[in-house]
Amino acid sequence: MIYSRNRRLRVNESMRGLVRECSLSTDDFVMPIFVMEGENKEEAISSMPGIFRRSIDLTIKECKELFSLGVKAVNLYMKVSEHLKDNTGKEAWNKDGLMQNTIKAIKDAIPEMVIMPDVALDPYSIYGHDGIIENGKILNDATNEALARMSVSHAEAGADIVAPSDMMDGRVLAIREALEESGFHDVGILSYAAKYASSFYGPFRSALDSAPKDNMEIPKDKKTYQMDFHNSREALNEVFKDVEEGADIIMIKPGLPYLDIVSKVREAIDLPIAVYNVSGEYAMLKAAAKNGWLDNDKAIIESLTCFKRAGADMIFTYAAKEAAMILNG
Repeated sequence: MIYSRNRRLRVNESMRGLVRECSLSTDDFVMPIFVMEGENKEEAISSMPGIFRRSIDLTIKECKELFSLGVKAVNLYMKVSEHLKDNTGKEAWNKDGLMQNTIKAIKDAIPEMVIMPDVALDPYSIYGHDGIIENGKILNDATNEALARMSVSHAEAGADIVAPSDMMDGRVLAIREALEESGFHDVGILSYAAKYASSFYGPFRSALDSAPKDNMEIPKDKKTYQMDFHNSREALNEVFKDVEEGADIIMIKPGLPYLDIVSKVREAIDLPIAVYNVSGEYAMLKAAAKNGWLDNDKAIIESLTCFKRAGADMIFTYAAKEAAMILNG
């Protein structure tokens, strides 16, 4: 005789919902947005079906639609013109730059939208690296000074949270001090604390033309500053340092191949945790769905729910708009 039957709590959807351990909502999503120069311009990103680079005016239109669907946070990336790139990244803190004008425009149009601009030098670098290069090496401390200036510039434009994704040592402290000294006490820092040197970033780098350039005099990849994907204890070390330096939210990137890291960090800290469902993950799902190998809508919701189950509080995902439409019925 069987007295304990787990299937009693799976008998129908109402029962399954009653005992469900986590749930997914539009409040969980942050939509990455790619912005380009010009007016009334839109360019499809071939490796990321359904994702576009847009001029500021069309970006505003897209943000309004996202907000109406319940997606209330965006993560901004700029497609920087080649003539503005150098080895200092100085265009990154131009008060009249594309990023700064985009932040201002979104805030003016949708004051309650949470704006999280990306803080990294690779879109502005002639080398495609996240840091300033000297004698073939990525300079850590000089890069931190540039990132701090960039962050203050974003705050001046109206950013709610700055999101350093560079993985330089000590940059959270440098940014926090710069924000405090400039009077931006309420601007938060979402730190990419455990960002791995991953092969899953390919479509993103093509979208911004921000991959490391093929130059024998500089590192060919980002492995000297992004984390080794073989390691997990190291992730906790990185997270604890960023928490001590003043991070408000901790990011783990990539997402699906690193759910074990999300879970470990969740057990270790009480701060909010973000996870990035990166471009390669998105592109794989879209390719499989196009070939009829996966149900697109079901796979999106299942994969995003996995992040919540692992312990994430928010999800950066290119599927945010699509998922919101699915959840809204």
